[in-house]
Amino acid sequence: MLLTNPPSKPRSEGFPTTQLFILAICRLAEPVALASCFPYAWVMVRDFNVGDKSNASFFAGIFISAFALSESLTGIFWGSFSDRIGRKPVLLFGCAGTMLSMLIVGFSTNFWVALTGRVVGGLLNGNIGVIQTMVGELVTKPEHERTLLQNHINPRMATLMNLARAYAVMPFVWSIGTIIGPAIGGLTARPAVSMPDLFSPTGIFGKFPFLLPNLICSALLLISICLGYFFLIETHPDMQPWSTEEEYQNTTAETPLMATAGATADAGVDLRTESYGTFNAVDIQEEKQWKVNSDGSPRAPSITAVTGQSIFTRRIVMLIIALGLFTYHSMTYDHLLPIFFQDKRRSHHHTASSGLFDVPGGLGLTTQAVGVIMSINGLIALFIQAVVFPLFASWLGVWKTLILVTVLHPVEYFIVPYLADLPSHALYTGIWACLTIRNFTSILAYPVLLILLKEASPSPNVLGKINGLAASAGAACRTIAPPIAGLLYGIGARQGFTGLAWWGSGFVAILGAIQVFWVDRETNKTAHVRSVAPCLAPIHPEQRDNEVVRIFVTEADETQRHDITIDV
Repeated sequence: MLLTNPPSKPRSEGFPTTQLFILAICRLAEPVALASCFPYAWVMVRDFNVGDKSNASFFAGIFISAFALSESLTGIFWGSFSDRIGRKPVLLFGCAGTMLSMLIVGFSTNFWVALTGRVVGGLLNGNIGVIQTMVGELVTKPEHERTLLQNHINPRMATLMNLARAYAVMPFVWSIGTIIGPAIGGLTARPAVSMPDLFSPTGIFGKFPFLLPNLICSALLLISICLGYFFLIETHPDMQPWSTEEEYQNTTAETPLMATAGATADAGVDLRTESYGTFNAVDIQEEKQWKVNSDGSPRAPSITAVTGQSIFTRRIVMLIIALGLFTYHSMTYDHLLPIFFQDKRRSHHHTASSGLFDVPGGLGLTTQAVGVIMSINGLIALFIQAVVFPLFASWLGVWKTLILVTVLHPVEYFIVPYLADLPSHALYTGIWACLTIRNFTSILAYPVLLILLKEASPSPNVLGKINGLAASAGAACRTIAPPIAGLLYGIGARQGFTGLAWWGSGFVAILGAIQVFWVDRETNKTAHVRSVAPCLAPIHPEQRDNEVVRIFVTEADETQRHDITIDV
């Protein structure tokens, strides 16, 4: 059989670098837009005079969580809609919806208009699942596999290699966006106040103090829309000009119901992919045992692999609960951090007489300083995700890594309030120490939980359902976390202890540290995490392309046992 492409089909490029680059630009604009409001959300609510100023943290929490809630309500619709009309129009419409949302927030003069803009952005955006689907369809096209066959590469291995390379791009792009976004929001919010020489207090940016960061983000979104419109191809298998029913009748492309996501800085992740973090690939190996009679006929139980059992086993349910607890307290950290940094700092005299429950304020930093700190925090997270996570997962193993970071989670919450007790010259040293501890525990915990969820799956065919439940749990926790944390912060501020909100999240982290020991450990599966970074390649064991089957033959009287190893 000839493996050449029919003349009517476009020439294959092997790996769709150009298309993935355009998708990456579309993906980059989204986290930039969404993360840009974090440094100024609390300040914006206070400027809009919504209720008592002590409740500003609560309303800021509602503002932040509104996008996640509205997005979760329409995620399934946009996914199914892209199956009917194509991926490209839904992707471009999602970018346009986010741009509209940014403009509404930028031109808002009261809290409720800004909140409406946030809700509109979530309702009109279903790009996480659509982009994941497009990546999968781009790197598994038949014409790409034909080229690989001509180069004498096993098609299954080549497809997995391409998927791993492609899926590693999107978390990296998301991480870059969460570095750029806070910098834009923090440095350009209220420009008439921070840069009066450039922006007049009586001009448009004086009337709309939060317009400039939203205009910059809208411009980035407009660029992504133009590039997508003119250069991005449609990837839906049934909507190709050369597609035929015979060629695509066995396609496995589908849009995820919803992508799982951890903290705000975490990109959505699909359990069906081969990568759960920046530059990380995951290989799960499973040991199976068969019991057969001497003539080869099966003997009950025929196989220890899970067949015919419930999809949502106790192990899976407990892991999803662990993921939900982690998502909740991690989201509260992201919400409380800029509020605590910008809240008024106590006087030096008060600091000298402070006690364990006497933390009446924050650090008194400017919005611009908070934006810079959050951007540097993104760089720390990127380093830990790309370098530290593969090292730890290879050294300790996935299970021990989860136990370590889960037990350490409460520490990151109980120490932050006491940054207010540090003298000015030691403040930033304390901030970097706290952020490093936090990133170490959270960045390691999220991919490890996803790996264990994939390990616990009875079959790859049910990963979509497990992914949907995990996504729903994560979305629910991300929705309720900011308002609850903001409410506790307001109550604590009135009582002279803003650490109340941090300690509340710390107690949730303690529950998570206790709950993780209720998760049954699975011993017949092993996950290997390897980094794509060349400098880390020597620390990983050599990967085999072939499978090894070990057969143990035991005589009926169990007096003799033979070990046979076969390379497949």
